[in-house]
Amino acid sequence: MKTKTTQSLISLFVGFLFISSCTSNKAEVFVEETPRIETFSLEKGKLTTKLRLPAELTGFQQVDIYAKVSSYVKDLKVDIGTKVTRGSSLVVLEAPEINSQLAAAESKLKAMEAIYKTSESTYNRLFKTSEVEGTVSTNDLEMAMGKKESDFAQYQAAVAAHKEVKVMQSYLHIIAPFDGVVATRNVNLGAYVGPAGKGSDMPLLTIQQQDKLRLAVAIPELFTGYLKEGDEVSFQVKSLPDTFQGTVARMSGALDLKLRSERVEMDIDNLDGKLLPGMVAEVNLSLNAKDSTFVVPSSALMDSAEGQFVIKVDENQKALRIPVSVGRDSDGFFEVFGDLKLKEKLVLEASEEIKDGDFINE
Repeated sequence: MKTKTTQSLISLFVGFLFISSCTSNKAEVFVEETPRIETFSLEKGKLTTKLRLPAELTGFQQVDIYAKVSSYVKDLKVDIGTKVTRGSSLVVLEAPEINSQLAAAESKLKAMEAIYKTSESTYNRLFKTSEVEGTVSTNDLEMAMGKKESDFAQYQAAVAAHKEVKVMQSYLHIIAPFDGVVATRNVNLGAYVGPAGKGSDMPLLTIQQQDKLRLAVAIPELFTGYLKEGDEVSFQVKSLPDTFQGTVARMSGALDLKLRSERVEMDIDNLDGKLLPGMVAEVNLSLNAKDSTFVVPSSALMDSAEGQFVIKVDENQKALRIPVSVGRDSDGFFEVFGDLKLKEKLVLEASEEIKDGDFINE
């Protein structure tokens, strides 16, 4: 019995040693290796950004017409939708007090003209007589000259006063400043209008030039450097299925302080009258970079609390974070600006786990 027990113990001990030996060999076989990290070579490229922005159509020229003088509407020659030409009559106003002022100014003008002509005639006779020595004293001649100049000044004042009333009277006849269409009408016959009071709350008429329109769009600050005069744009409006074309005609050259955007205008021919002022359009812009810039895939950008970085692989296969600023993006690629050089190696999948100085196994 004792012999069998001893043999069993020996067998168990040998088995334990065998299992321990196997376990030790496995630990030696599975040695952890440094994971491979994919890199790429930095290149330059030109991104094209497709931008869709809301815009507004307005008449190429548009004016609100108000009454300059207090008066009543005597004759209304146009209505909404009326096509007008430059210089054509729109509204005739009536102001009896202006007619009275004009009559008074004309009377005063005639009186002052007569007084001046009399003074001038008197001076001329005295001057001619004074050619004979001793006939007219120097003092009398000077007094006659002074009277003539004084009367002439008053005559000129009467001329100016008469002209002022005539100008005021001309405001009673309102004419079209340019070819266009009457877009709004806010008065009727007999209505009181003027520069003060309830009659001046709204314009009498609004005239728009509709055969040519302005398309105005606000370009965000980030994209202002990619658009220039002469660039082609396309746009659509909700009420029509067509796609319309235009060219950039004017750029403000400054940013709106509230929206931080630049106002850009396009001139749109509208001879067929399909487009209406006031329509909201959707503009399609293709913004092409002027110069080549460094372009990286989005996965190569790392965002952290300290900013945005790409991870460079130096000649010793060591990682180095390079701070960058980001420009436009297109189809998963970004423009980056920083201390970068062409053909440098960057990590394709940037991660915060990769620290400066880490070995990069490509």
